[in-house]
Amino acid sequence: MNIVKVASHSRPYKVAGAIAGVFREHRRAEVQVIGAGAVNQAVKALIIARNYLIQDGYTPVVVPLFVDIEIHGRVRTAVRFVILEATDVDAIRQVPLHMALPPEAEGESEGEAASETVADAEEAPSAAAGDTA
Repeated sequence: MNIVKVASHSRPYKVAGAIAGVFREHRRAEVQVIGAGAVNQAVKALIIARNYLIQDGYTPVVVPLFVDIEIHGRVRTAVRFVILEATDVDAIRQVPLHMALPPEAEGESEGEAASETVADAEEAPSAAAGDTA
């Protein structure tokens, strides 16, 4: 599954389309941000995506957590929002408060990470249409 990465200059409506598309396909989506500006844009996008998903008959909930990531050889703490169906209580309870950097990922750079980036949704127009990037 893709992790939707949001930047401070990302457009909330386009990011919301990407979030909703990932959720529709996997019944789960994850949004990752670093920095106050990115958190602001992500929260706006989450509110918009929630509206899209409610209109489709879903009941999404957002669970926030901290996650350690490595960028250019340095470990940084990011915020990740996990979007799940409200009826999936077990999955909601399994989301940790903090996800440490896994030992096998310590040598990876940001570009080698397993997740695909949709950092700036305007660069991925198909994501706004509900397709995953």
